Amino acid sequence: MRVYLLFLSLFFCSISFAQNSISGSVTDRNNQPIPGANIKIIGDAYGTITEIDGKFTLNPSKKLPYVIEISALGFGSKKVNVTSISQKINVKLEDEETKLNEIVVSASRTPERVLESPVTIERMSITDIKKTASPSFYDGLENLKEVQMNTSSLSFKSINTRGFATVANTRFMQLVDGMDNSSPLLNFVLGNMIGISEIDVQSVELLPGASSALYGANAFNGILFMNSKSPFTSQGITAYAKFGQTSQQAAGSNDFVDYGIRIAYAFNKYFAAKANFTYMRGTDWHATNYDDKTNAGRDRSHVNYDGINVYGDEVTTNIKGVGQSLATLGLIPAGAVNLLPDYNVSRTGYNEVELTDNRASNTKIDFSLHFKPFANDFEIIWQSKFGFGNAVYQGANRYYLNNFFMQQHKLELKGKNFFVRGYTTTEDGGESYDMLFTGINVNRKWKDDKTWFGQYAGAYIQSTLGGMTPENAHITARNVADTGRLLPGSAGFKKAFSEVIADPSVLSGSKLVDNSRIYHSDANYNFKDLIKFAEIQVGGSFRLYELNSYGRIYTDANGPINYNEYGAYTQLTKKLLDDRLKFTGSLRYDKSKNFDGNFSPRVSLVYSAGESKKHNFRTSFQTGFRNPSTQDQYIGFNVGSAILLGSAPDNLTRYSETLPVSTLVGQAFAGGTSVVMTGLNAYNNSYTASSVGALSATGNPALLRKTSVKYVKPEQVKAFELGYRSFIEDISIDVNGYYNIYNDFIGNLNVIAPFYGTAQDAPNPLGGPTDAGAQSLHAIQNGNYRVYQLYTNTDVEIKSLGFGLGLSKKVYRDFEVGVNYNYAEFKFDQAKDPSFEAGFNTPKHRVKASFGNERLFKNFGFNVSGRWNSEYLWQSTMVDGMIDSATVVDAQINYNIPKLKSTLKLGASNLGGKEYTQVLGAGLIGQQYFASWTINP
Repeated sequence: MRVYLLFLSLFFCSISFAQNSISGSVTDRNNQPIPGANIKIIGDAYGTITEIDGKFTLNPSKKLPYVIEISALGFGSKKVNVTSISQKINVKLEDEETKLNEIVVSASRTPERVLESPVTIERMSITDIKKTASPSFYDGLENLKEVQMNTSSLSFKSINTRGFATVANTRFMQLVDGMDNSSPLLNFVLGNMIGISEIDVQSVELLPGASSALYGANAFNGILFMNSKSPFTSQGITAYAKFGQTSQQAAGSNDFVDYGIRIAYAFNKYFAAKANFTYMRGTDWHATNYDDKTNAGRDRSHVNYDGINVYGDEVTTNIKGVGQSLATLGLIPAGAVNLLPDYNVSRTGYNEVELTDNRASNTKIDFSLHFKPFANDFEIIWQSKFGFGNAVYQGANRYYLNNFFMQQHKLELKGKNFFVRGYTTTEDGGESYDMLFTGINVNRKWKDDKTWFGQYAGAYIQSTLGGMTPENAHITARNVADTGRLLPGSAGFKKAFSEVIADPSVLSGSKLVDNSRIYHSDANYNFKDLIKFAEIQVGGSFRLYELNSYGRIYTDANGPINYNEYGAYTQLTKKLLDDRLKFTGSLRYDKSKNFDGNFSPRVSLVYSAGESKKHNFRTSFQTGFRNPSTQDQYIGFNVGSAILLGSAPDNLTRYSETLPVSTLVGQAFAGGTSVVMTGLNAYNNSYTASSVGALSATGNPALLRKTSVKYVKPEQVKAFELGYRSFIEDISIDVNGYYNIYNDFIGNLNVIAPFYGTAQDAPNPLGGPTDAGAQSLHAIQNGNYRVYQLYTNTDVEIKSLGFGLGLSKKVYRDFEVGVNYNYAEFKFDQAKDPSFEAGFNTPKHRVKASFGNERLFKNFGFNVSGRWNSEYLWQSTMVDGMIDSATVVDAQINYNIPKLKSTLKLGASNLGGKEYTQVLGAGLIGQQYFASWTINP
């Protein structure tokens, strides 16, 4: 805290100005101020931007005379000769369609026009952030072409491009000022929880599709770059405050607040610093999907109900088997067992809204120190970022991230043609917990499973003997077993709940424990000033993972798991044919500890046709790969219905558990009343879950199939892309098409491992007691098995293809219309691998449109955006099902107050009010209204 106070005092107390400062203003053709225009001294690294009233002050160290260049998005640039400090600079910029002339860096790691980008690229500028009708700029990314958002909760949203993603999008990378935002434990981005403040955003660039050739293994299906403002060019105090309400049928109307402040100051030409603080708080979308997870149409009245957003009802057992055990113990007559039905009954669960307070919050703090020791382009940056808060994450279960904390620290050296950076990412799970095990273990705090099912069976028998129908007998049996159950809100429930979420053992608690880290470094050098025939770059990276969940999620009970990966790349860019043809070739090599190395080449051509070179055709081919994530390799996580088990060779022996064996025959086959199961059982002695399901449905053992599964290895993609960019008669056009071929695609496979015997195809049901196949069949038929969810690769080739079209045009006066369309589909022969789920999770059709005017009249602007998607299949480790089509309209109006250097905005998302979902199992998304006030320096 003392450090932050020191920085604040430096910012507020250091107010001296250089003696050669100049000032001026920038307006448009209607004499309206242009905020955010860039003012740069040619031949010098120093510059600034205009304030909300279009005015600026420049305090350069360069001696007079010099030339400044004024530019702004959507306007042509102008140069002005400055000869005197008393010179007043009043510049009027003319409108110009510049979207395709914007400079981007991410596509080739070097500055280039969007028009000349070798791959599809989307961009959000400061102006776009101001125009967005979404509650935050991160929400506004959903309106970009190619983006499909997966909303897990109000404060946790995951970006999906090119498909194959759940909330846990391990195929997508997000960089903030060069730092990977991925969670060290989970290996995927947690939305914007440790991202960037919207008042500190300089630019956002999105590359949909494979980018492994330059950015490594995780840039498999897309990468998002968020770059912050420099305190050398963007100084002063900026602040914003938002207040509004969320509205949802299940949750009602609830207030939310979102505010932040940015303080930046250049003390001189050598040293500058900045700090950001943002805070958001609201009520999460209530998750109230009470459909059965696996049986459509089944409701709570069913004896074996397992609701999507109900937890504790996952505990289920065959009620006839319970009766047999009671009869063996002499607790009921042997003949009474025949009165019990031969099917499963589940315990009564708790609704999700009873197991969480539905708080959503996010606090972000960051500060950075910037040194330019030689007053030129060479810069040394120290940056620290902290993010913490509350959100719901959905994976195999629903998890409440409660006081989750993540921090990053970076040291970077960069210059005109190079950068070297190193950073570390650390996280702490705080008081986070698994909602499924919360429900299970709150139930068990009150009454253990054996007692509950025994009471159920006994009450069912008594009710049946009393003449009740099976339906009423089940109702009575549940009421008897549930007598005295802990009710939400009661003192007993609160006590049990507090004890469970503080206990990390899945046998009695639900707390998620995590203190994992990533250490990362990367470097790049561009030889363009040394080599003239072509632009050549080289670079590389190194990453060390330190997994530390104390045995709760990974198999690290005896200490952290460490492993590393590294890579190196080179790229050559050459312009030919009078600079009309640009060739780019890249090659990267990556190696991870547990896998062979991979080469990732990329080749692209961009041809600029037409007299002014404004018709740009592009084509590219690249191969990409994705190393199995930390979860794919080292997870050993009990999620109740299954064990999630990674396939690193040393992981299989580290994971083990002792399980009880039921029935006397089973105990004889197993050689005792319990068995020790390890990961080797799951991979080497198991049946496919689909074949066990077929056995259950038909009773035919000939349908059983032994699992033949390989350890997980890197997945590969061959990506082909064609595109065209231009603007014709003031219409901006961007067309792209892609075709991807995936091999060794990583996914999940459910298997069932018997406690005894040997799994084999179509085991002989008449085999004797020494027949290993018959023993395994007996184990499956009598519940003596463990379900595992394995991480593996499919041998079946997966193909995906898509098409995108984006159009925008300024129509009457300053009205601007934009529309984009995306088509996406994939092909996978399910019959060749019936147990494999591809999880494409992307609508086949998406349409997005916007209409607005930044300068409708003096100081007033507005924007309306809408999007529609077709229905699509959602597949995940938690639940599968269809997601309905949705139409969403957002709108905002804004008013600038130049005298106060501020902007007022009123906005609303989902104006139509029809609630929709993006993640099956998450809460329906309702409406959100807000009013914001932004103060610029």
